[in-house]
Amino acid sequence: MSNGQFDDLFWRLPLVGILRGFRADQIEPIVEACIAGGLTNLEITMNTDGAADQIRTAIEAADGRVNIGAGTVTSIDRLNDAVTAGAAYIITPAIIPDIISQCRKREIPIIPGAFSPTEVWQAWDAGATMVKLFPADQGGPSYAKSLKGPFPEIRLMATGGVSLNTIEDYLEAGVEGFGLGSPLFKKDKVDAGDWDWIAEQIRRHREIYDAFQTH
Repeated sequence: MSNGQFDDLFWRLPLVGILRGFRADQIEPIVEACIAGGLTNLEITMNTDGAADQIRTAIEAADGRVNIGAGTVTSIDRLNDAVTAGAAYIITPAIIPDIISQCRKREIPIIPGAFSPTEVWQAWDAGATMVKLFPADQGGPSYAKSLKGPFPEIRLMATGGVSLNTIEDYLEAGVEGFGLGSPLFKKDKVDAGDWDWIAEQIRRHREIYDAFQTH
């Protein structure tokens, strides 16, 4: 996938669905539910058993309709596994200089995790595509707004504790994207095969995002 195609899909709806710890046989129907709901970005965390194979399965199921990325990339070995599997972008929980550097060299979009003003700046200055504000709920929308004051040019992806009740507040604070795990993929709903519920949750988040862009 080219960076142009990545950008087109990513910014169409900059909400990243986070899959962590699901079974291999659940990946394809999850991807189909995401497509039904309009989600264009998925992240499979590399601390999931068989993560590389799940990335391959998701890419095949998505058939170019969804960016499939890798999250919780905390080592060069994990990075290599993710890239070999075909991950379109890389997300880390913290600033890991070697991974950022390698992604820049390989021209792979990289979204490192950061929290403090110093970390947010360091991640962006190192060449981040955008910066994952994590854990976002520890500061909330008001903290994100404070960060945007000196750093209006830094694109932030709020991750951790974001919900239907707070997404609009984050958007008003200037946040550009979101990482969403359990709000979209509750384990009991996935285990029950309630794919319609997942698609509906995606639609509800998408409607808030779209409404904000047009008001």
